Amino acid sequence: MELGNGTRVKEFIFLGLTQNQELSVVLFLFLLFVYITTLLGNLLIMVTVTWDSRLHTPMYFLLRNLSVADICFSSITTPKVLVDLLVQRKAISFNGCFTQMFFFHLIGRVDVASLSVMAFDRYVAITRPLHYVTIMSRGRCTALIVASWVGGFVHSIVQISLLLPLPFCGPNVLDTFYCDVPQVLTLACMDIFVLELLMISNSGLLTTLWFIFLLLSYMVILLLIRAQAGEGKGKAVSTCTAHITVVTLHFVPCIYVYARPFSALPTDKAVSVTFTVISPLLNPLIYTLRNQEMKAAMRRLRGRLGPSDRE
Repeated sequence: MELGNGTRVKEFIFLGLTQNQELSVVLFLFLLFVYITTLLGNLLIMVTVTWDSRLHTPMYFLLRNLSVADICFSSITTPKVLVDLLVQRKAISFNGCFTQMFFFHLIGRVDVASLSVMAFDRYVAITRPLHYVTIMSRGRCTALIVASWVGGFVHSIVQISLLLPLPFCGPNVLDTFYCDVPQVLTLACMDIFVLELLMISNSGLLTTLWFIFLLLSYMVILLLIRAQAGEGKGKAVSTCTAHITVVTLHFVPCIYVYARPFSALPTDKAVSVTFTVISPLLNPLIYTLRNQEMKAAMRRLRGRLGPSDRE
């Protein structure tokens, strides 16, 4: 669709994940399974942490917040992707596209902030165990969570305020399955070099530096654990390695998307699926499968809700 210079496009057209009908059905079933599992897995974490008083600690309080963010994050893009896999014309309105981008970056930044707060929580637990409860009080944890959501809102507002005034006069075809800054920015009817550089610095460079900082922080924590003696050493190492795995799975696709020029590459869609659909599923799986306390709490919850074996 080509429009005059003074006319703004009314909608964007997605090329989607594939044009093959048979493959679309397979992808629909797979992504539907992943999405339902993501919702159930994160809801299970939220219910378990809320119900079990033994999990009323800062780490699980923060984990519950991450589960809320993961449910929101996967719900921003996946339902639209599922619908588009079953229809020929995959379109989204101009306002719908920018709304999707706004919430995508808001929740994405909340995820980054939540993982950072969880790293700080582990650092305090290892280095200041006697003062841990005082430093990571419920009020401070709540303040950190609120700050992560406010920070996500500010970040998203900045992204959208830079994009919204741009002229979008056509074309309006996006070779992707959801609206995001790299794809939408390239459709602007103007030279985007400076703005692209600004976006890469705002999202890509900061994300890369923060990822390196978090990895170094966890390396320091692991070294501190190694120098300590005690029965909880193995549990602390397991918790930290789970955190490192989740951080890596979230940050690496994010860096790939935002820390390079916004030109399309053949692997973009596969990385985007991992980033938007698969990552929110892996978080609850990793935290539950590697966490004995969480698994024990889930067994207690199942025992309380399920039928009694004594009958």
